[in-house]
Amino acid sequence: MIKITAMTTMCADVFDGSGSILPGGEALNFAAAACKFPYISVGLLGAIGDDDCGREILRSVENKPIDTSCVHVIKGGRTASNRIYLTSEGDRYFKDDSWNDGVYGTFQMSEEDRQRVCTSDIVFITCFSPNFGEVISLKENSDFKLAADFDVRRDFEEMEKLLPHIDYFLISGSEDILTVFSGWSEKYDGIFNVTLGAEGSVTYHKGRKYRVNALPVNSVEDTTGCGDSYHAAFICSHAKDGDITAAMNAGSAAASETLSHLGGFLY
Repeated sequence: MIKITAMTTMCADVFDGSGSILPGGEALNFAAAACKFPYISVGLLGAIGDDDCGREILRSVENKPIDTSCVHVIKGGRTASNRIYLTSEGDRYFKDDSWNDGVYGTFQMSEEDRQRVCTSDIVFITCFSPNFGEVISLKENSDFKLAADFDVRRDFEEMEKLLPHIDYFLISGSEDILTVFSGWSEKYDGIFNVTLGAEGSVTYHKGRKYRVNALPVNSVEDTTGCGDSYHAAFICSHAKDGDITAAMNAGSAAASETLSHLGGFLY
C-alpha cells in the first residue's frame, strides 16, 4: 500500500443561492478521490470544529477507507467555511469575504501529526496552509514525497525557492505561464503539472512536455473540487507505475466525474 496524507484544509462549502452546505476543502476532496484506488492508504490531517459542519465532515467519510485519526476536533471551535458562487455555466468564483478560517487558521501539528507526515510515502498540501512551512522543514530530513498545490499563486521568484523540496508541483494556470514550468523542469527533478480547465492539462518532467485533453462532459454542474480530484488521481496513478500520460488521463477522468455534481465529492 502507498501511504498518503492529505492536509490540512477541511471546510464547509456554502453554495450561495441554493443554500446547500457540503463538506469540502482541498485535503478532504483529495482524500475522497484518492481512497478509490485500492492500493492507496490515505489519511486526513487537520482541524475541524465540534459544530454541525465538523460533524458533517466526519459523517461524509465514515463509510470511506480514510484514516481520520489525525483529524482534530476542537471543542467549542468553528469549522472553516467557504462561500461559493456559481455562474450559469457552473464555474465557481469567490468574493473577498468568502473564506472564514475557523480552527483551520490556528491549527498546529502535534508530535503524532509530525510522525504521520514523516512516515508517509506522499504528503499532499496546499501552499496556503498555515502548516506548509513546517511540512517543508520536515521534508528536509525525511523521505516522503511532497505534492504541493499552488492553485492561483503567481509569485514565481518566491515559489522557485521551494522547488528543491517539492516532488509534485501542482498549479492551476493558462497557456501564458507554461514556459515558466518548462524552464523549471530542466533545472529541478520534480514533476510540474498544470491544469488548464476545459483545455486539459500539461505536465513537464526533465524538460519533456506531456499534454492530455480534458474529457468532454454533457453539462457542468459545478467546478468545485475538480482540480482536487484531478490531483488525487494523477498522484495515485503516477505513484504506482510512474507513467505520466496515464496519470494525466486518470486525473482527467476523475475531474470529469466531479464536474457532474454539486460539491467536491459524493457521499
